[in-house]
Amino acid sequence: MIRHLAGRAAFGGLVLLTLSVFVFVLFFVAPGDPARMIAGDKATEAQLIQIRANLGVDRPITEQYFRFLGKALVGDLGFSYRNQQPVAKLIVGRLPATLSLVIGGVLVWLAVGIPVGIMSARHAGGVRDRVGQGFILVGLSFPTFVLGMTSLYLFYFLPRQAGFTLLPGGGFKPFLPNPLIWAWHMILPWSTVALTNAAVYARLTRGQMLEVMGEDYVRTARAKGLSERTVVWKHAMRAALTPLVSQLGADVAVLLGGAIVIEQVYGLQGVGALAVQAVANLDRPIIIGVVLLGGLFIVVTNIIVDIAYVLLDPRVR
Repeated sequence: MIRHLAGRAAFGGLVLLTLSVFVFVLFFVAPGDPARMIAGDKATEAQLIQIRANLGVDRPITEQYFRFLGKALVGDLGFSYRNQQPVAKLIVGRLPATLSLVIGGVLVWLAVGIPVGIMSARHAGGVRDRVGQGFILVGLSFPTFVLGMTSLYLFYFLPRQAGFTLLPGGGFKPFLPNPLIWAWHMILPWSTVALTNAAVYARLTRGQMLEVMGEDYVRTARAKGLSERTVVWKHAMRAALTPLVSQLGADVAVLLGGAIVIEQVYGLQGVGALAVQAVANLDRPIIIGVVLLGGLFIVVTNIIVDIAYVLLDPRVR
């Protein structure tokens, strides 16, 4: 097991190394002045000279890359001359909003999607199954931005016109000093990010449960007189969790890399919104930092998924 996880971690490190090479070539080796690309068209000649000295563009390419890699490994992602702040500081300042959105959204869509999928599988062909499949169809049919705008209209604009505030229309409040205010501001973003994903997980859970419930060991558990709840949650659900964990790892990695649409709709000012602003302003140091951070999130979540596989599936052990 340890050898398996060590191999996966080594492969993740190789992926990050490859990503760093790609980013370095794209922004520092490609034709053009890297200093001009980083500082923008409005930079003065004195600023360009200073940036070239900081980047070490007069040194060999390999030395430049290892210098870039060494700084990235210690958390130095460069300096945003447009914002006059280190990139790492800008990203860290935006992480709480993105983490709040991702963690809360994941908990909501798992709490909704998995029970709906189990309900549909246990009552396949019945009324509850049709209700569950209706929920899946509705959730998959709504684009995220449409759902976000509809939620704002129904739960923010209409109550405001009626003279009261039901839910805030956006913005992020820190978890401390008041967790209740934080959660109140996150209800609409959590609901928006959760509905579509809950439908995906409900469909996936239903399909896996229908397949697993027909296995011999499930029929044996029933024949032993075990309760239906024990059969479903202890025997069938554990086997059905493997594809769910795989899907969850991919979804969480994407959201951590930047839930751009949700953050833009609700004005959360997270990492996704920072990436959009960086692209619009051609702020390349921030783009580099967000890309590297997204790659790190993907690698870490996949390693966590591998650990979950080991715990769930004895065949891996």
